[in-house]
Amino acid sequence: MIKKAITSSFSILIFCAFLFTALGIQSFQADSAIGTPKVAPNFRLKNVDGKMVSLSDYKEAKGFIIIFTCNHCPFAKLYSKRMNDLDTRFSKLNVPLLAINSMDTLVYEEESFALMIQKAKKDKFKFPYLQDDTQEIGQAFGAEHTPMAFVIWKVNNEWVIQYKGAIDDNGMHAKQAKPFIANAVNELIADKEVSEPLTQSFGCRIFYRKK
Repeated sequence: MIKKAITSSFSILIFCAFLFTALGIQSFQADSAIGTPKVAPNFRLKNVDGKMVSLSDYKEAKGFIIIFTCNHCPFAKLYSKRMNDLDTRFSKLNVPLLAINSMDTLVYEEESFALMIQKAKKDKFKFPYLQDDTQEIGQAFGAEHTPMAFVIWKVNNEWVIQYKGAIDDNGMHAKQAKPFIANAVNELIADKEVSEPLTQSFGCRIFYRKK
């Protein structure tokens, strides 16, 4: 009953998917882009292979693509291949992709660690798929939807959020999409400022437990 009360009906999701495809994600600028650069939290989370993963494990990393995703969300399911492609493209440039699941497993049975393992195998994830079972990392980043993406970059030995928002602007048609994440990473690699540091993400809402 709880899950039904929180989860949108299938028909609503399909309607939203239609709007998402037809209209795309409209980017927007805050008054000062993403405001004062926010230092990204470090973390140590369990991967689907059973090992613990943290940012400090990647000694040569210039930055990271951090994507909050999940098992059940229809929007998130559209991006498995694109996430693999991003990791393949940028990990060799020392910008690996890390996926994090911050969904509440007490509400969504589909978000169990066992089903995360199944999804990673089914979708042939090439990157770590990490469980944020306390939801602390999702809240620290300010992740609101799945999928929602962040690009963090090393600045004075700190990981600073340089991009926040959508992976791209067309969930259904990858070839027609504006590649927000790829553009941001390419600009940072070229020592440029991110020209579009904040976009609006769409997808399934991440509900955080009250402490």
